[in-house]
Amino acid sequence: MSVSRRPFAPLRNLNAKVAAVPMIITVLVVFVGCTLWTVVYSFTSSRSLPTLDFVGFDQYVRLFRTSRWTVSLKNLAIFGILSLTFSLVLGFILAALMDQKIRFENTFRTIFLYPHALSFIVTGLVWQWILTPTFGVQKVVRDLGFETFNFPILTDGRFTIYAIVIAGLWQGTGLVMALMLAGLRNIDDEIWKAARVDGIPTWKTYLFIVIPMMRPVFITTLVIISATIVKVYDLVVALTNGGPGIASEVPAKYVYDFMFSRGNLGQGLAASTIMLTTVLIILVPWALLEFRPRNRSGGASK
Repeated sequence: MSVSRRPFAPLRNLNAKVAAVPMIITVLVVFVGCTLWTVVYSFTSSRSLPTLDFVGFDQYVRLFRTSRWTVSLKNLAIFGILSLTFSLVLGFILAALMDQKIRFENTFRTIFLYPHALSFIVTGLVWQWILTPTFGVQKVVRDLGFETFNFPILTDGRFTIYAIVIAGLWQGTGLVMALMLAGLRNIDDEIWKAARVDGIPTWKTYLFIVIPMMRPVFITTLVIISATIVKVYDLVVALTNGGPGIASEVPAKYVYDFMFSRGNLGQGLAASTIMLTTVLIILVPWALLEFRPRNRSGGASK
């Protein structure tokens, strides 16, 4: 009786491996290749065209001595901290309210999610109209009789970044709410019943039982928001174009301006390499946390 032999390990699932070849080539050439190209040319003096005239860390030294870059980093930090905090808090509160089996849930969910369907360009233009002093919020309030009311959030450089935060929250909070609502709907009803039997207040049930159980949802949401924050560009261009002056500059706009408007490729690539490093600092700990080996009982391996 003949015994069937298992195929050689590299030849197993050969059809699937052949089908994956175009994707693997695309990843290697487009993503890995372009990333290495960006890092290598960030150490050169490239201007309008790339040249292999290596200047060491000169582009990075010049980058961090530029006030426009330091302002960009400061704005990104403000935008990131406020966006992360308020979008998570507001998104969870909205999801908790929607999870109360309210009437017209689908209508409210559509209203909250609708801004996310718009592009950042449209969002920026809408909020530019709303916040412009000549015909926005300030004009409406003054027309109501409060003639001394001032709301110079777009014209005063000290507050402009907060206008971008408001517009970003308006667009992104709906998506956070949808992710949180999906997480809440996966919580077993028996947990709520047990909490009520034990007399645990609702807020304590959310804080000490539900939120820890939703840890994967929070981590996924955190990564999505963080990636959006690091690459924010079009919202700033549409709403303030980085102004007044350089008050609302962000790193992505700095990179675009130096690479395509000022013809300073090396400086733009150095800035984009710093952005890439920032993204890796965010993604690597998340990947290690999410994809670490787990034992058979479901807990993390020691």
